[in-house]
Amino acid sequence: MNFEQELRERHARANEIISEYLPGEQAVPGRLAEAMDYSIRIGGKRIRPILMQESYRMYGGHEAVVEPFMAAIEMIHTHSLIHDDLPALDNDELRRGNRTTHAVFGEAIGILAGDALLNFAYETALQAFGLTKETERVVEGLRILAGKSGLFGMLGGQSVDVENDKDGMCPLDQDELDYIYLHKTAALIEAPLMIGAVLAGAGKDEVSCMEEIGRRIGLAFQIQDDILDVTSTTGQLGKPIDSDRKNDKTTYVTLQGTTQSAKTVQELTKEAVRLLDTLPGEKEFLREMLLRMASRTR
Repeated sequence: MNFEQELRERHARANEIISEYLPGEQAVPGRLAEAMDYSIRIGGKRIRPILMQESYRMYGGHEAVVEPFMAAIEMIHTHSLIHDDLPALDNDELRRGNRTTHAVFGEAIGILAGDALLNFAYETALQAFGLTKETERVVEGLRILAGKSGLFGMLGGQSVDVENDKDGMCPLDQDELDYIYLHKTAALIEAPLMIGAVLAGAGKDEVSCMEEIGRRIGLAFQIQDDILDVTSTTGQLGKPIDSDRKNDKTTYVTLQGTTQSAKTVQELTKEAVRLLDTLPGEKEFLREMLLRMASRTR
């Protein structure tokens, strides 16, 4: 397998699917639709929709029902990035090598664009009902999507992260930091792996295993992000570096150091791949993707 070629093809297909479900730049509310479109199209690895499609294929899925969910998960992820970059949070003006949404459209439209993408994600996912007779699988996919992105998932983790080391709070310990990472980041890695499996008809134990894989690789992914924040460059990452220190945030690097953090990434990735190898289906590409996610340099 030529992984790089396969990845390019999957990335291109994910972009096509996402584009098909974008609202388009309507006359009214044109500025908001333009900001939504801009935020999605300025780049991105499309990791989450690709993971979802690979999970779906691994369990024998072959219908288009996965496609609106692929678009929806990227919309939710992009919503989180727009709001992360706002002045009230990280106050960054560079994302994916481009100006952030609020830097281009203003803070008010930036807030609304994030809100609109989150809501439109569910409008998009609901279209899956018209693409399959297995509607109970769509219901379960929607339950996972909502749960992993909401109060007890991504948004809950983000809320704790906002308070990380600010306003005179004590520095976080390891358990508190893990809570943030497992909810803010890992939840949106777990979701696509689980949804792909559910839509293809995988059993409960198999879906639970996919959740555990996502939990481990999602945590590894965020720790690698901590490492890159202090070892990479703005040009490589496409966003500001050293932002964690500037925002007085506790990270794995501040708790464990760079060397031990890298070892933790390797251990978590090894565990994720071991779990994947216990499951049925063709998974060569997915295995390699998990390895690349944790060893990425940007």
